[in-house]
Amino acid sequence: MISYARQNHEEQPEAPPPPIEEHIAPAPRVSVQAFCETVETAAAVQSAGEDRRLGKAHLKIQMGGMAAAIEAYRSAPTPNVIVLESDGRNDLLTGLDQLATVCDAGTRVIVIGRINDVMLYRELVRRGVSDYVLAPVGAIDVVRSICNLFSAPEAKAVGRIIAVVGAKGGVGASTISHNVAWAIARDLAMDAVVADLDLAFGTAGLDYNQDPPQGIADAVFSPDRVDTAFIDRLLSKCTDHLSLLAAPATLDRVYDFGTDAFDAVFDTLRSTMPCIVLDIPHQWSGWTKRALIGADDILIVAAPDLANLRNTKNLFDLLKAARPNDRPPLYCLNQVGIPKRPEIAATEFAKAIESQPIVSIPFEPQIFGSAANNGQMVAEISASHKSIEMFLQIAQRLTGRSETKKQKTSLLSPLIDKLRGK
Repeated sequence: MISYARQNHEEQPEAPPPPIEEHIAPAPRVSVQAFCETVETAAAVQSAGEDRRLGKAHLKIQMGGMAAAIEAYRSAPTPNVIVLESDGRNDLLTGLDQLATVCDAGTRVIVIGRINDVMLYRELVRRGVSDYVLAPVGAIDVVRSICNLFSAPEAKAVGRIIAVVGAKGGVGASTISHNVAWAIARDLAMDAVVADLDLAFGTAGLDYNQDPPQGIADAVFSPDRVDTAFIDRLLSKCTDHLSLLAAPATLDRVYDFGTDAFDAVFDTLRSTMPCIVLDIPHQWSGWTKRALIGADDILIVAAPDLANLRNTKNLFDLLKAARPNDRPPLYCLNQVGIPKRPEIAATEFAKAIESQPIVSIPFEPQIFGSAANNGQMVAEISASHKSIEMFLQIAQRLTGRSETKKQKTSLLSPLIDKLRGK
């Protein structure tokens, strides 16, 4: 009989539209074969196969629906997942019974149908169908259904990857990423890790005042050893909620990587940390492009000049095209208001990008310079500085958390804030 991994369904197969902040965990390396009856469903499945969350899955699409599936598996092994489109009720149940006779144990079945009936749904569940999706379907419906098969409800939630990249070198993307990660850990009380991907010149170790003997290079150059225990040994603890996977920042070797060099590291981090912040260097290569496209959310840091505007526009266009089922990247303006420097106004920037910046962070060389030289975050230098609220706004947007975790106030709160500022 067709087996299934889980059944996490409501009584009604039709669910309300997902919120914009919906987080769908990527599927592992699995084989998926779809048997469609309409070109519209085939097109939706094809589009789903191009989604980043199914990037590791091998997808094959055939027409012919249930009859084609039964015929195909009479002489061939079944894949990890079968997607079936069916119009009828009786033909569907009869076909599933026939499919069960040729279906390998462990294969999971997703049915796409047009009958919104709870009795049919219960009968499908009884026969071992993993999910029932009402047609017409969009690409994100198919992505969600397939990915959810491999996210057991009792399992720990897969971590959210946030990628931060500068539109141009020297715009302060690393500084922003480190301070935003600090806000995620301290103000949102989320366990987070910063992965410094600039192996030659990374500054995360300096900014967090850490000098670990091992870091991300040990994982990248030993992919066969990468597992949860190995990554845990490489992490440097910055605070109760924040850890660092530091870059070596040495030039004793060159760091030429293949496109999938960081895949094992990211997959392992996802399984252990709720939030992973990638500090991506300003370079364009196969692995940086893959890291950006594969992230759950993206923040572009730009300065208000023409080169940054052009680069931000190029990044926006590429990432929106490569991630059609994700929300567009976010961006912020940094180093705004440098004396005597001509700047492009935020309104003009937004008009060209067709999106408003999350925040515009003013040029404050004194406090940002002090923080960098002391190995501290801005919040540690000045607890009331206006940029701290901006970092929190970015953290909230990137994580989908709209409110900070409020602490109970007491008579000692003002004193504690002053001490924290020191």
